[in-house]
Amino acid sequence: MTVDYDSKQYLENVDAYWRAANYLSVGTLFLMHNPLLRRELEAKDVKPKPIGHWGTIVPQNFIYAHLNRVIKKYDLDMFYIEGSGHGGQVMVNNSYLDGSYTEIYPDYTQDVKGMAKLFKHFSFPGGTASHAAPETPGSIHEGGELGYSLSHGVGAILDNPDVIAAVEIGDGEAETGPLAASWFSDKFINPIKDGAVLPILQINGFKISNPTIVSRMTNEELTKYFEGMGWKPYFVSAYTDGEFDGLKPHMEVHEEMAKVMDKAIEEIKAIQKNARENNDDSLPQWPMIIFRVPKGWTGPKKDLDGNPIENSFRAHQIPIPVSQDDMEHKDMLVDWMKSYKPEELFDENGHPVEAVTMTTPEGDKRMAMNPITNGGIDPKPLVLPDYRDFAVDVKTPGSVVKQDMIEWGKYLNKVAELNPNNFRGFGPDESKSNRLYAILDDQKRQWMEDIHEPNDENMNHSGRMIDSQLSEHQAEGWLEGYTLTGRHGFFATYESFGRVVDSMLTQHMKWLRKAKEMYWRHDYPALNFVDTSTVFQQDHNGYTHQDPGLLTHMYEKERPDLVKEYLPADTNELMAISDVAFRNRECINIFVTSKHPRAQWFSIDEATEIAKNGLGYVDWASTDQDADPDVVFASAGTEPTEESLAAISILHENFPELKIRYINVVDIMKLMPIEKNPEGLTDEEFDRYFTTDAPVIFAWHGFEDMIQSLFFPRHNHNLHVHCYRENGDITTPFDMRVLNELDRFHLAKDAILNVKGYEQKAASFAQKMDDMVAKHNQYIRDEGKDLPEVENWVWKTLK
Repeated sequence: MTVDYDSKQYLENVDAYWRAANYLSVGTLFLMHNPLLRRELEAKDVKPKPIGHWGTIVPQNFIYAHLNRVIKKYDLDMFYIEGSGHGGQVMVNNSYLDGSYTEIYPDYTQDVKGMAKLFKHFSFPGGTASHAAPETPGSIHEGGELGYSLSHGVGAILDNPDVIAAVEIGDGEAETGPLAASWFSDKFINPIKDGAVLPILQINGFKISNPTIVSRMTNEELTKYFEGMGWKPYFVSAYTDGEFDGLKPHMEVHEEMAKVMDKAIEEIKAIQKNARENNDDSLPQWPMIIFRVPKGWTGPKKDLDGNPIENSFRAHQIPIPVSQDDMEHKDMLVDWMKSYKPEELFDENGHPVEAVTMTTPEGDKRMAMNPITNGGIDPKPLVLPDYRDFAVDVKTPGSVVKQDMIEWGKYLNKVAELNPNNFRGFGPDESKSNRLYAILDDQKRQWMEDIHEPNDENMNHSGRMIDSQLSEHQAEGWLEGYTLTGRHGFFATYESFGRVVDSMLTQHMKWLRKAKEMYWRHDYPALNFVDTSTVFQQDHNGYTHQDPGLLTHMYEKERPDLVKEYLPADTNELMAISDVAFRNRECINIFVTSKHPRAQWFSIDEATEIAKNGLGYVDWASTDQDADPDVVFASAGTEPTEESLAAISILHENFPELKIRYINVVDIMKLMPIEKNPEGLTDEEFDRYFTTDAPVIFAWHGFEDMIQSLFFPRHNHNLHVHCYRENGDITTPFDMRVLNELDRFHLAKDAILNVKGYEQKAASFAQKMDDMVAKHNQYIRDEGKDLPEVENWVWKTLK
């Protein structure tokens, strides 16, 4: 049967669908029984404490209804991202209306009983969240933290040429730094091989208790702004004058939205058709929609004091005082709900009537059931090269000097070659500084603006790297959208500025945690987060660039199934641990790596064994063979490993009889008790490495309390942690270690002072180490470089 999607009758059906979604949206806020108000409303029908948000809901339902229309009219592959924060009932209720919620959760039937269950479940103990969440069909976007909706949408459509991400953006969210930065996304979308985003900016005028900035801008000002950003804005308004005052009849707004949305979709299709038929990947001007509408549209008009609710901040959350213990104004709620005419929308059994259901897409065309929102359209495992092909030939420890990130860039380049459509690198204009030369040279940066060679380097319109925008939020958001839709990639940044987006990592971890609990959710590739240009390498940027706190921040989640932290000591460990990490699923892999020239310690076989176990006893750096050690050295990270080995060398030279054990740790979570980490160490295993009472000198890249917490539940508390202690400056690389007492002299001194039986011998040695620190301090101030004893030190085999 031919359907006229432009007819008045069809738009009346769209209106019916919208009213049904609005009715459900009020019900999910307030009710838990009597969902269709077919008897008098009683206190037992109402939630004890309604919790949720109302202000953005009706405009989103309106948008969703019209997206359904264009999906059907143009046979689109489209999904929805809800940027307006806490409006979770939008996606819950729209998926309920199209039947997808019931398919996933069969207890939530499309009848009176199921509707009551749906209402009670929303924002209720043991129920679903009041924002878009993993429990919600069709969601890939956690709604709790604002600013990332457009970045997530763009990340999702990269390498998905037939997909459109409809991204609703609230005018409050539009004021955040990450969202403001994400308007630059149009500069990175290739119309030939990528899909499209359709940003829909909902301007409802108010935030929690303040007006929004864009709502006070005229259409002319907004047009100039967005055209300057490269977008082509189309306006739809519920107001009679188009901007501020008086409301149009709803059907007039429906007609306006239908025309504008048709125009936007047709322009997207025209851009893609021209690009693909003519191999024209020049930068297009993508359409967007700006929707002016009152906050709390169709809801209560005034509060009990006569102040406006609709079109004010008072509509933001629960707009009227009705609850189980406060039924005095229940008539306000009943009148509000009945204004949607539920008797026209649901049959006697509570099922949506045909006028409502006929406007919804079917099967996977429903936005809630689009496979892209549940692990990807056609997810493929990452094809990995043999990491041994990129190994450094280390015949003797320390005999070779390499830059780990340069070597890793060669490995990543091969990964990109093997996965040309589902692997990307992201970052905030630091990839070259971070020495990822090979992948930049061969894979190039994706950049859709004009390219001016030779000043613009490593750029083309279809590169596999996207690092040309100086925004950690944008790059991390793109990666999240990319991995949540089934693809693979990495984000590399300066270590200290990884902290800029650590809340994004937290939100991503929360998403993964809840998604794992959903039987119907597919799994996701790991998100790979690379910290380099680290705290102990910053010899020119100084104190501002020194912060390894991301390690502690993510460790404190105590979810080793969701967060892995890897600190490879050299290139071969980085290669070996990458082969482990890149095979992980549904977790965040955090790498801390070096980009500076470093001595290489481990053969590829040694590195593989350490990576496999997470840590390892290093025979060539130990003198305790077949005996109990006098002291245990342990290290995690590049500089901690180098300084530990140097300290061991100094101690052995001065005390050749001293029995030293050295443990290298690459997977710090491996030290967790097995009760907290099934892949951790039992007490017996831990004691075999660290003993029960010998002094442990732990050289650590991050902050002290993290290592202390790892040792606290164990038998051995004779722990001495040397680490970053928030001391830094613009200084030499070695002085950064001295400032934080992570250097070889402090390590060796601390070790001997804590070995039983060496009290007398230790005194003169400790003074010798203090003298070396004093000599260092004077030398760098005189010469501006590190001591020759440090610069020229090489590992010598222990005898």
